Amino acid sequence: MSDLPQPRTRQELYERIRQTSREEVILEEMIRLGFWPAQGTLPQDPADEIRLRGEIWRELNELYQQNRTLHNEAALKQQVYQQRLAESRRKRQENKERRETERLERAEAWKQKKAQDIVYLGDRISGGLNFTECDRPRLQSYNLPEYGTAEQIAAAMGITIGQLRFLAFDRKTSTVSHYVRFRIPKKTGGDRTISAPMPRLKQAQYWILSNILEKVQLHDAAHGFRPGRSIVSNAQPHVGAEVVINFDLKNFFPSISYQRIKGVFRSFGYSEAAATIFALLCTEPEIEAVELDGKTYYVALSERHLPQGAPTSPALTNILCRRLDRRLSGMAENLGFVYTRYADDLTFSASGENLRHICNILRRTESIVAHEGLAINEEKTRILRKSRQQEVTGVVVNEKPNVARKTLKRFRATLYQIEKDGLEGKHWGNSSDLIASIQGFANFVAMIDPQQGAEFQAQIRRIRDKYTRR
Repeated sequence: MSDLPQPRTRQELYERIRQTSREEVILEEMIRLGFWPAQGTLPQDPADEIRLRGEIWRELNELYQQNRTLHNEAALKQQVYQQRLAESRRKRQENKERRETERLERAEAWKQKKAQDIVYLGDRISGGLNFTECDRPRLQSYNLPEYGTAEQIAAAMGITIGQLRFLAFDRKTSTVSHYVRFRIPKKTGGDRTISAPMPRLKQAQYWILSNILEKVQLHDAAHGFRPGRSIVSNAQPHVGAEVVINFDLKNFFPSISYQRIKGVFRSFGYSEAAATIFALLCTEPEIEAVELDGKTYYVALSERHLPQGAPTSPALTNILCRRLDRRLSGMAENLGFVYTRYADDLTFSASGENLRHICNILRRTESIVAHEGLAINEEKTRILRKSRQQEVTGVVVNEKPNVARKTLKRFRATLYQIEKDGLEGKHWGNSSDLIASIQGFANFVAMIDPQQGAEFQAQIRRIRDKYTRR
């Protein structure tokens, strides 16, 4: 009996016939049922032929299936498309996961870098923030501390990197302002814009002032905003001169740009990054406040420059004017004149035969000032001879440092009327605060004439006690 399994269903029988040939199935069934030997023993046994034909049929059937598949172009394309689509989806998913991982890594790296350094502070300003190397020998020559990176500056100021970035960032439009701006009247007419820094910025500016700017040696001709110097010390060298010449620098603070301030810090030996940060902390643009949808926006109208009102501005102007002072002082000495400067007020004086050089003083001063990137306010240029009242920064210098007699007489009369009748309807100067105004002038007199100033100060105390205390 054959070991071939008997088909259990008609479907199984049909499947066997499709896989081989009908004759081979019949032969297998005859062998299984014992009607034909398993191995042919008869001459020219037809079983071998049947088996051979079955093998050939199976091969032909397989070739037919392959041929049908090969000639079915649409099916092949679809198959290839599906394979490629699956591969593409797999790669997209891999790339998506890789990019997300890289993004997270970059975000974390950026977070860490922002916490440790400043890489951007605004357009056209941030290019040098990666250069943090200082000129150490040059800093040492000025006896200045070495700060090359934002991290070092922030640590020295006692603030975070984020706070330093916030104070130094150059914004063309912002919802915050680091300054309070107001106008005060000038003695000569018009208004002067004062930009008073907010507490956090003011603290940073005072740090720069005390740790850097005040350590730089100034020219001896500079008398403004220096310890031990005043308008009196500025006026003293010109007392008794036959001629006093006064110049005024035009738009002094606004004319000193951010680039020049940055150049000052670079000249000390500070790195590009440190000089950029220091210069940004010490400058500001002109700002216009704009209301939009109930919100205030501060819009920059100009390039950054020195603000009048920042504690660092006077010191920076003195440093910037070192070469100007040196050139004007040398020129004055050669022509027999004495030269001093108080902020933006330039003063020359001389006597005797040296007066013949007045025209040279006028011409050369204007040329030197222009070469230094500044300008003379020609409307305020004064040539004062001994025959008239000579003033230097508000101090009369004809015989000794003094206050103008007419002004003293008027002030004394004003104090008398205030003490007699009260504060109502009285005024002094351009300030709306009468007490503060008269107190300020009394202090001014005290600098020049301590005895007379003390008398005025005592009278003002009586006025305050009489009319301001409840």
